[in-house]
Amino acid sequence: MSETLQAADVDAPEADEVPPARSGSSEDLLVQEGDIAGDYLERLLDLLDYDGDIDLDVEAGRAIVSIDGGDDLEKLVGPRGTVLESLQELTRLAVQQETGVRSRLMLDIAGWRAGRRAELADLGRTTAEKVVATGEKVRLHPMTPFERKVVHDAVAAVAGVHSESEGEEPQRRVVVLPKP
Repeated sequence: MSETLQAADVDAPEADEVPPARSGSSEDLLVQEGDIAGDYLERLLDLLDYDGDIDLDVEAGRAIVSIDGGDDLEKLVGPRGTVLESLQELTRLAVQQETGVRSRLMLDIAGWRAGRRAELADLGRTTAEKVVATGEKVRLHPMTPFERKVVHDAVAAVAGVHSESEGEEPQRRVVVLPKP
């Protein structure tokens, strides 16, 4: 084992070395991120012996990676998407390790994030309509940054209200207020 570590140490870049710059269009770089993420996730699925189809896309300036099709995939989402959030962060780190650049890729498993986005957009819209009708602010339950963004976007589409985030993670929440 020490021989392996020594060999790895010889090949490891020095702490003050700058990773090589990536060249190409931003779309090409995002496709590269998606490919790296796809390979990483494919190895993970193989280790777990889970079935799933990996789809890569580029949307709104970020790589989007989706895994669909397997019966066991719900286990990779976890309660309220907690396992999905962790896998997304690990995948981003795997991409960063290969590219030297922090990734903003989005991971969706079994359509959970897409379904959650629709639920949250509806929550944001109906909450905004309630605030317009009553004139009183509404505090929503704590949410992840992804969830808060979806709600903020939905509230912004309703005239007469605006939204803010308050609190500290993990208790950060959206507050919908009437416009003055």
